[in-house]
Formats: sequence, C-alpha cells, structure tokens
Amino acid sequence: MSTEQTVRAWLRERGAERIDHPGGTLYAHLVRVHDRLGALGHDPQVRLAGLAHAVYGTDGFELTLLAVADRAPLRELVGDRAEALIYLYGACDRSRTWAALPATRQVCDRFTGGPRDLAPEQVRPFTDLSIVNELDVAEQDATFVPRHGDYFRELFDSWAPLASPAVLAEARRVLG
Repeated sequence: MSTEQTVRAWLRERGAERIDHPGGTLYAHLVRVHDRLGALGHDPQVRLAGLAHAVYGTDGFELTLLAVADRAPLRELVGDRAEALIYLYGACDRSRTWAALPATRQVCDRFTGGPRDLAPEQVRPFTDLSIVNELDVAEQDATFVPRHGDYFRELFDSWAPLASPAVLAEARRVLG
C-alpha cells in the first residue's frame, strides 16, 4: 500500500468520512485539497500535507483527529516535512498571521501563542495549502464568494510574492 493509501485509510479509521464539512465530509474535502495541490504541481509531501491538513484541527475547524501533543503517529505516516506543514497549518492563528504573512513569513501559533518562523522552503507550500483549502470551501459553499470573495481576493493578491503562479491563477479563476 502506498503512503497516500495508508493515510487515506488512517483518516477513514479516525472518522473523517463521518464529519460534516462543506461539500460533504471532511474526508472528501481533504481528498479534494490533496488532488488540487497535485494538479497544481506540488510534490508528494505537500500533497500528503493537504490530505491531512486538518488532523490537528484548524483555526476555522476546531474538531481534531489527533491531539497536537501526540504528533509522532502522523509523522511516522507522512514523514517529517509533511507533518511539519500539517502542524503549521493547524497551528495558524489566522487573525494574527494572514495579513502579516508577506512581511513576517511567520505563523502565529494558536497552540503555543508564540510566533513560528517559516523556513524558506515552507513559505510556498504553506501559502498554497492555505489558498487551496479556501478555494475548495468556496467551490462547495455557494454563499462563500458573495460573502467572503472580496476579502480573499485582496488577501491572496497580497500573498502573490509567496504563492505559486498556478495557485494564484486558480484563485483568480475560482474567486473571480
């Protein structure tokens, strides 16, 4: 069994198929994020991070599939690089991170309360994962773009120096 298949089975064992999320279930959302990251050119480690990005919960989705204090099982499944990105995504305090991200390249960690510097090789994957997650929600919730489109268009434009051109083009396509 491939790592991706193993992670998919692990997510299902943890109940991701039974958790409601825009567009069906959390599991379906995670798979769509994984697949879109792949279609937009990301490597297997970033795609695995997309597949499990909500395991520790997120600032917008508090439910957890694994306690953040117990990171080792996920690290063993996906590897250090993917797990570090999953942690950063889950730890991100959006209100304190997103607007400042282009200047600081830091994530304000909602678990610890302190800042975490993104390593240079983490900036683009973190940014792209954050954008792709929101794009999936936008496509699954017909009220998302009318309610939040202006905010995300402005935010993602400010992230242009950090994000991949393919992801930015996809954001413009989805958000108009």
